[in-house]
Amino acid sequence: MVQLSRRLSAVANLVTITGILADVGTDHGYIPVFLAGQKRIQRAIAMDVNQGPLERAKEHIRQYELEDRIETRLSDGLNALKPKEAEGIVIAGMGGNLMKRILMQGEEVAKTAKELILQPQSEIMEFRRFLWESGYVITAEDMVLEDGKYYPMMRATYRSNRKNEPDILAFKYGEKLLEQKHPVLRQYLQWQKKQKEQILEKLQQNAKQDVSSRTQELKQELAYITRGLEMIDGADEK
Repeated sequence: MVQLSRRLSAVANLVTITGILADVGTDHGYIPVFLAGQKRIQRAIAMDVNQGPLERAKEHIRQYELEDRIETRLSDGLNALKPKEAEGIVIAGMGGNLMKRILMQGEEVAKTAKELILQPQSEIMEFRRFLWESGYVITAEDMVLEDGKYYPMMRATYRSNRKNEPDILAFKYGEKLLEQKHPVLRQYLQWQKKQKEQILEKLQQNAKQDVSSRTQELKQELAYITRGLEMIDGADEK
């Protein structure tokens, strides 16, 4: 069976639906092939905006003899998917702003899915805020470290009734990750704390111009990081 990277394995593990899964930006089709091959889903629709990745996906689908369970579609985002056609939708491995565009343009389709499995590569805080403002609730999160980079990911569902706006730390670091006291988030926060403390020290030592604005910005970030670590480790974290 196809072997997934740590990142893609974590994405696949967030999938709970067992019916039809749509994978947007499927590239090699690894996630549909993996989940269909393990019979965790009945069928999959592997979609990509470019023909090249779809051809690679088709090769993998044929290799694992899953042609009867996985179809491929040329699609810009969710354009080739109908409302309620897929129980679950995976969008992984692309920038947060691009994922926002895909969800906004395919809003009618996205909001009818039982779950969205999302793994933005950038603009993480802004993407989480976008989800909340668009009526989605994050129901599960995970985070992995692979090849020196941290990858947060989430499962979200559309709900018309939601609680009050989350605290800023929920947008910055992930409410579910904080609640889980996730070890990879803890590692990430410790790394961020060290990085920003070093930047702040160099800034104060070598400043030849007014750096008060940048200094204040770094101190605010360090305050958020400290709060996050306190939620994970307890109030004694310094």
